[in-house]
Amino acid sequence: MITREQIERRERATLRPYALFSGDSRGRRHEEPVDPYRPAYQRDRDRVIHCTAFRRLEYKTQVFVYHEGDYYRTRLTHSIEVSQIARSVASALGLNEAFVEALSLAHDLGHPPFGHAGGEVLHGRMDGHGGFEHNVQGLRIVDTLERRYPGFPGLNLSFELREAILKHGPTGPDAETEEFSPPRPPALETQLVDIADSTAYNHHDLDDGIRSGLLDFGDLCRHVTLLGAGRELAEREFPGLTGRGLVFRTIDAVVKGSIRDLVESSHARIAAAAPATADDARAAGGLIGFSERMATQQDELQDYLFDNFYRHYRVVRMMDKAKRLLGSLFDAYVARPELLPPEFQRLADEHGVHRTVCDYIAGMTDRFAEMDYRKLFDPSERV
Repeated sequence: MITREQIERRERATLRPYALFSGDSRGRRHEEPVDPYRPAYQRDRDRVIHCTAFRRLEYKTQVFVYHEGDYYRTRLTHSIEVSQIARSVASALGLNEAFVEALSLAHDLGHPPFGHAGGEVLHGRMDGHGGFEHNVQGLRIVDTLERRYPGFPGLNLSFELREAILKHGPTGPDAETEEFSPPRPPALETQLVDIADSTAYNHHDLDDGIRSGLLDFGDLCRHVTLLGAGRELAEREFPGLTGRGLVFRTIDAVVKGSIRDLVESSHARIAAAAPATADDARAAGGLIGFSERMATQQDELQDYLFDNFYRHYRVVRMMDKAKRLLGSLFDAYVARPELLPPEFQRLADEHGVHRTVCDYIAGMTDRFAEMDYRKLFDPSERV
């Protein structure tokens, strides 16, 4: 049997000195016995995987609403892809894989239905009531809203993971400003997940955009340096390849090249800074990142996606409908809190009507929000 203490000793022996070590965790908000076999960050990861908010990511929009197709990415599949990229890079750099996996799987827990469109609606409706920001909401979920343990609210995650979920620093009254003030620079593992997040959605949105017909593969290869180079590499390696096969191999070449650059550039920065501890690495600033050339090419790809995919009229129509739906739900529940389920009516007395309605809607999946809308506004729908 391999115990938690043995795993922690193995971390000391195999990870780099600037990594986050499980044995150095500042602990949890609520005292509880340590696990005999799992270090702190493995335990965090397992609690995230088993929580309600994580399961709901399966039916939360990444770009396409769930009923547009079964094969498009969701918040859940996106989080898994972030984890794969982040763990690969963490392994190469000697960082804590368990921590980056836990953060990758938890980083989008606070997203409402219908992606960023949903966040815009909630932030607007919460003006003057604390606002809405998905990282702050994610911390609120793991600290307060999840109810899985009789001895405490939330998931009782480690201090380090909770701090990393907040990521951008305290931005609202529910962000535990006393606990995380002044905000510290992010650990290398947190920097890594942040870049893995943008890398994952850039590249899987390419696949979804091409598959949907909203993006033209040939135009992409002509106007985006990364895609053009990826296609050339794929055609040299697989002569005569066409269709979806060529698209897959091109995107695969782009992803592999991006990860390789991220590993090599980050390693060079870390070597130059020579941090002796995780705190030294924090103080050194952004050590995890692409080379200047790759960063420019990633920006070019993101700009292309923004102009040709996220602003495509079909995507704009989907998001416009979603905004009207969520806005109507929010206004109806604030005006008539008695329409809320009983457990949320009780929470309204404790947290206020606006925050409770925000929590209720932010926790919805896309399809639950649509169903709830029909129950409230369609006279023929059973309630």
